[in-house]
Amino acid sequence: MKRLSILAFLILTSDLQSQEKPLRAGVAEVDVSPKLVEGKPVYVAGFGHNRKATAIHDPIMARAVVLEHDGKKIALVCVDVVGLFHSTAEAVRKEFPDFAYVLVSSTHNHEGPDTLGLWGSNPFVSGVDFAYMKKLEAGVGKAIKDAEAALKPVTARIGTIKAPQLLHDNRLPNCLHDDLVVIEFTRIDTKKRQGVLVQWNCHPETLDSKNTQISADFVTATVKELRKSQECPVAYFTGTVGGLMTSLKVNVPGPDGKPLADGTFEKTEEYGQLVAKQAEKALKDAVPATLAPFDIRTRAVHLPVDNKLYQLGWSIGVFKRSLFAWEGTPYPAKAEPIKEMPKRPALRTEVGYLKLGELEIAVIPGEIYPELVIGQVQDPADKAADFPDAPIEPAIYAQMKGKHKMIIGLGNDEIGYLIPKRQWDTKTPYCYGLKKEQYGEINSAGPDAAPIICEAFAELAKRKK
Repeated sequence: MKRLSILAFLILTSDLQSQEKPLRAGVAEVDVSPKLVEGKPVYVAGFGHNRKATAIHDPIMARAVVLEHDGKKIALVCVDVVGLFHSTAEAVRKEFPDFAYVLVSSTHNHEGPDTLGLWGSNPFVSGVDFAYMKKLEAGVGKAIKDAEAALKPVTARIGTIKAPQLLHDNRLPNCLHDDLVVIEFTRIDTKKRQGVLVQWNCHPETLDSKNTQISADFVTATVKELRKSQECPVAYFTGTVGGLMTSLKVNVPGPDGKPLADGTFEKTEEYGQLVAKQAEKALKDAVPATLAPFDIRTRAVHLPVDNKLYQLGWSIGVFKRSLFAWEGTPYPAKAEPIKEMPKRPALRTEVGYLKLGELEIAVIPGEIYPELVIGQVQDPADKAADFPDAPIEPAIYAQMKGKHKMIIGLGNDEIGYLIPKRQWDTKTPYCYGLKKEQYGEINSAGPDAAPIICEAFAELAKRKK
């Protein structure tokens, strides 16, 4: 008993000493815009094929937040692009072997360069410039190094505000994840802001499909406005964007009170400023938060790829990522990349759970539907759904028991939409009496992706250190 008491005392003392050590934070950004060179088109990601960039309206940025506590460092990065495969995160991580964790995510911007391959000159040609991808990776690495160099002891505050007026759901059933989260870091020595992290759940696609100028969409205006009002660096992260969470069709009044049109820079900039104003309101009501110690949990997961277009894209070289044979389990004991398409292929991705003191962060590798995050999967399911009796997936936020919670979507990978299985709908008759299927399934790995990802996250959240 005495030995156990002494051991418990030593553990408690160690934890208290760890908590007394200050959190350090640094925030930085790096311009990773592509260069427009005559005769070498830059294909704009999102909407359709052969959308060639004609100019750069505002820069594509990689923004990094580095946190350090008790000798343990983590980096959180978000890039103003449509998505980045897991191989990009793996390549960046090799540069930072001393970091406990490196996250590389994207805003899912539909007005930046193609970084996945889907939006080339036609469906059979990749739109990715691999020389540019190397530049992007280097920019992500520099952003991390710059943020690391800026590390200073800080205190933190967290604020959350609901902003349903800034979201439109493009798919039935209507379900919004309208929580905007802000984290403020303040230097202990000077009492000045060291940086702000803002996380919002919306597709950056306000400029719509006809725009041909490279842009970060509304994110540029959001960051610019916050940088000005808070007088510090700002990092923007995307969360829940499936479903489809969009700024299109959101009523944004202009100076004359009339709604600004989708596909215009006027609406895009005004929308971005409205997001910033909501972040400012959240900051006013923010509360002190302890963001240490760090508990980092990740797990590699295999998902079956039933999407025939995805399979074709891999076969003809449009997608550049490793595929595997599906072995009936998300966690095969051993798996080797395939060279020829098997009967049922699989991709390997990663799910993450971060506990930073009082803050829990879900890291989800794709565009997750809000129903799966906030626990509003339709029940009972529409009878016309393909799998109306499928079990409801464990909701992401229901697994998080801490004081504060946040989600980072497209985290370390872009695997497409994660759709509640009982809302999957590709076969006639279609749900809700619709005459044609709704958008979503065409950009999803398959109906089993969401159940596997949600179950994997639930297991991580419950797992002990």
